[in-house]
Amino acid sequence: MAVAVVPSSSGGRQDYPGRLTLFVFMACLVAATGGLIFGYDIGISGGVTSMDPFLSRFFPSVYRKQAAAADDGNQYCKFDSQLLTLFTSSLYVAALAASLLASSVTRAFGRKWSMFAGGLTFLAGCVLNGAAVNVAMLILGRVLLGVGVGFANQSVPVYLSEMAPARMRGMLNNGFQLMITLGVFVANLINYGTAKIAGGWGWRLSLALAAVPAAFITVGSLFLPDTPNSLLERGHPEEAKRMLRRVRGTDDVGTEYQDLVAAGEASKAVTHPWRDILRRRYRPQLVMAVAIPLFQQLTGINVIMFYAPVLFKTLGFGGGASLMSAVITGLINFVATFVSVVTVDRFGRRVLFLEGGAQMLAGQVAVGALLGAKLGWSGVAAIPPAYAVGVVVVMCAYVAGFAWSWGPLAWLVPSEVMPLEVRPAGQSITVAVNMLMTFAVAQAFLLTLCRLKFMLFFVFAAFVVAMTLFVVFFVPETKGVPIEDMAEVWKAHWYWKRFVTEDSKGDIEMGCAAEAKN
Repeated sequence: MAVAVVPSSSGGRQDYPGRLTLFVFMACLVAATGGLIFGYDIGISGGVTSMDPFLSRFFPSVYRKQAAAADDGNQYCKFDSQLLTLFTSSLYVAALAASLLASSVTRAFGRKWSMFAGGLTFLAGCVLNGAAVNVAMLILGRVLLGVGVGFANQSVPVYLSEMAPARMRGMLNNGFQLMITLGVFVANLINYGTAKIAGGWGWRLSLALAAVPAAFITVGSLFLPDTPNSLLERGHPEEAKRMLRRVRGTDDVGTEYQDLVAAGEASKAVTHPWRDILRRRYRPQLVMAVAIPLFQQLTGINVIMFYAPVLFKTLGFGGGASLMSAVITGLINFVATFVSVVTVDRFGRRVLFLEGGAQMLAGQVAVGALLGAKLGWSGVAAIPPAYAVGVVVVMCAYVAGFAWSWGPLAWLVPSEVMPLEVRPAGQSITVAVNMLMTFAVAQAFLLTLCRLKFMLFFVFAAFVVAMTLFVVFFVPETKGVPIEDMAEVWKAHWYWKRFVTEDSKGDIEMGCAAEAKN
């Protein structure tokens, strides 16, 4: 039996009865497919931008620069083009804006309809990109894809956190990141295959096939149940209680239901969640919503994932070999995410954060040192195949460290620490910061690689040090804590307790509320 803990009025802990039902597992599995659209796009973008037919048609200046670099030119700068990076990063600006709108939709209509809207919009973007005849069509399609990603990324982690039993919340929520990595891996495989299509139209197939994962979440969302939290928030208490019994697999849900009612009452009292989340008592949650996704992008992971084929081409791999190298890193990313799925509720969030940080730090330093030793500041050198393979091995170790730490946990932790009354707004902030930083890093990467050369990887290493120290001092352990009981975590923390105190006006004591109503 999977149980969770909740504070009693005495400050101790008692269990919520319940187990992981097949109903909940299937609902979370379907919802997690929202991660496929994000992952597929990350993987597909870097692949098509390394295909010569795509470059020669839409970005001829980059194609000519690449050809010139083949003759002992500067390997750091051959893909430097702001228009090319705009193709990739325009999606993330649209996702940023959409995630803010999605907060209101998620709160007013429920989590499932945000997922449906995201999938439908993503489908429209797939059609435009697959049929594109100019850069304008490509970028407009990317904007529609971004709207879909914004809605999905805002609603899916919240849905997973609310449906899961507390002791399995980490595992089920990490299913979202697992689907992202599956999307990346499948996209890399598709790129490897479509690049070999005679006639040079394989890039169209790569872009258009994004409609497949979009169809999964669009159709699947129509069959998803609402979460008990969302039903209460929208004024359906009896339906919420019936749903809670069904998702926990027991009729003994009185204590948890009363805690949800208390959270729902607090949520109804908040008419301006965007303003309220700025209040002092929500300071810890707001910092997590901003700092964790910001640091996630400063690891440099998306640089590796959606520019992997381009980066490997820079290292001297041929077009087919660079795509295969991206397939390998994508597979490592997917497999390593399973480590987080099976360990996050056993060892906790902090252990994975810290181990992953140490592994990523070593990886970034090693890549920088290897590139610096061979290419130096000039970027003009022939890289032996064995040497390039060594760089790929190091990158795989780096990707594995990310995949079982900052990859899934950057979605899990912000979604699970938010009180219900500000949860949609908080998750929107998380997604918006994530997309803003993804855009900034993507837009700047090829330019900074050209300017900073191998030192760029040492810059990312410095960011990894900073984020690991942030975890050490400011991120508490949330393993096994019900989301209605997160206030107790902040009250016990050496720093955050000054913001969330026992006598904070407006604090909701969930366990006390439940006991008072019994």
